[in-house]
Amino acid sequence: MSVFTPEDHAYMARALQLARYGLYTTHPNPRVGCVLVRDGQIVGEGWHERAGQPHAEVFALRAAEGRAQGATAYVSLEPCAHYGRTPPCAEALVAAKVAKVIAAMVDPNPLVAGQGLQRLQSVGIETASGLLAVEARALNPGFMSLMERQRPFVRIKMAMSLDGRTAMASGESVWITGEAARRDVQFWRAQAGAVLTGIDTVLMDQPKLNVRLTAQELGISGEVRQPVRVVLDSKLRFPLEAPLLETAGQVLIYTCSTDEAKITLLQNLGIQVRQFTGNRLDLTEVLKALKVDGINEVHVEAGATLSGQFIEQGLADELVLYMAPHLMGSAARPLFNLPLITMAERYALSIRDIRVVGQDWRILADFK
Repeated sequence: MSVFTPEDHAYMARALQLARYGLYTTHPNPRVGCVLVRDGQIVGEGWHERAGQPHAEVFALRAAEGRAQGATAYVSLEPCAHYGRTPPCAEALVAAKVAKVIAAMVDPNPLVAGQGLQRLQSVGIETASGLLAVEARALNPGFMSLMERQRPFVRIKMAMSLDGRTAMASGESVWITGEAARRDVQFWRAQAGAVLTGIDTVLMDQPKLNVRLTAQELGISGEVRQPVRVVLDSKLRFPLEAPLLETAGQVLIYTCSTDEAKITLLQNLGIQVRQFTGNRLDLTEVLKALKVDGINEVHVEAGATLSGQFIEQGLADELVLYMAPHLMGSAARPLFNLPLITMAERYALSIRDIRVVGQDWRILADFK
């Protein structure tokens, strides 16, 4: 087992900080940072910025300008060893003649899975892994989920009153939370591959579900990447004048309908339609289809029924809950439709963060 020094921790922490710069841009690739250190000095830094562009190691080597020979590379994810849209990073490190590579964690991608470190070892480069691995995993929940569970990571966002209500009995729900909380939601959307909702939410709330932040607000260069908007619509009730169509970005409808005329109308509007068999969409099959469509991190903004179904079926991974300082009364709609009867049926959550966002509270919790 490797023993890491305080300096190792500091340099890897910097690599993780660099990786976070790609939080809103790298999907579906993982967010990765790299720091090159020689004689106690950082000689090069880099991070993966966008899919199809060079990886973190390549940017760090470019920044080093020939000073990488004999250096130690701190990388937040094992260097890749296969040819994809870019050449293998392990080969770039070999060519640069670095002396040592420390990876926060081994890449769970079967195409890598230790082969990157093995390639480095084969030419005499010292390797180690496991430094700040928990923090490295947390940066890439979608990528990790797809590689280890073969399904996307599912985050559910909800907003409620202090007495746990999400809408009045009539369906009225604008606005439960304040402006600061609504802005905070934009950052969660921006890091997701897809924002998913149900047709009832589309019909009732008429949302746009796009990212309404500028590149400057996100701290990125270039254009803001819009997540795919996915609508679950078994009976294909999607309205042709839906506000989702007024903004840039792909709209994808999953349906069980065989109404080819309606499907053609939607496709003529630029909407992609995926057809499923049966009378009702199966969420497990939905997640499989999202994987095929290149989505590894799903942000769910839906009503109590659809959100409750994700929880009931064990498909929810994280809850982002905004709690507003008002009461909506016992006749208002609940947070989730979960028909539980006994205390033993409760769903356990692990709360990892609670903080004030404007006038509201935000709770981040993991489903156990």
